[in-house]
Amino acid sequence: MKNGGAKEIEPFHAVYGGKVKNRVNAQILGAVVLFSAGWWLTACKSAPELTQDQAKTMIQAKYDQNPAAPLDITLENQGMAQGVLAKYWVETKRYPNGYWGDFTLTPDGKKLVKLTSGGDVIQWRPESPTDPHFTAVVETLANVRHQFGNLGDVQTVGDTRVVQFTDSVDLSPLAPPLQGIAQTPGNSLASTRQATFTLTNGAWTLQSIN
Repeated sequence: MKNGGAKEIEPFHAVYGGKVKNRVNAQILGAVVLFSAGWWLTACKSAPELTQDQAKTMIQAKYDQNPAAPLDITLENQGMAQGVLAKYWVETKRYPNGYWGDFTLTPDGKKLVKLTSGGDVIQWRPESPTDPHFTAVVETLANVRHQFGNLGDVQTVGDTRVVQFTDSVDLSPLAPPLQGIAQTPGNSLASTRQATFTLTNGAWTLQSIN
């Protein structure tokens, strides 16, 4: 009808055909959503649990593969003083300013450490008597290994599992006085690290340690 403001009547097939089509589309969309949700739930349920003991075993295996290596020890004032007391090095020259000195490795010291700079004399050259930044570095002749502990709970991050833990240096191969020097200021022997695990062929594997 075109007269007045009468509303034009839509054809029967346009009204009911459109509603049926929309209903069918909605049903298809709903089925796709349910299928996707079901697939996601199935995938989640199919992933095996990663226990803390399993994570520990894999991390230990990785650490066992890493070879032992010498340890660099940074010497600040305290470390230098402890080395003198342990008779690992001895002052052989004092300079006119009163705070520069040459410290020569003793025969006992040479059995335990070497200088990363070469030679056998630690050239102590701070900028002032209280300079907190000047350091020297010695390298142990004995090899040490890293170890881990304080394993945290297994956490889910996306498709992976992560575990935080403490990495530290096992100082037991070193002589006790040298262990003490390695723990003086300027040395960091422990840090927090994270292991990441991924699912490979249905089983969790260690992907990386950062």
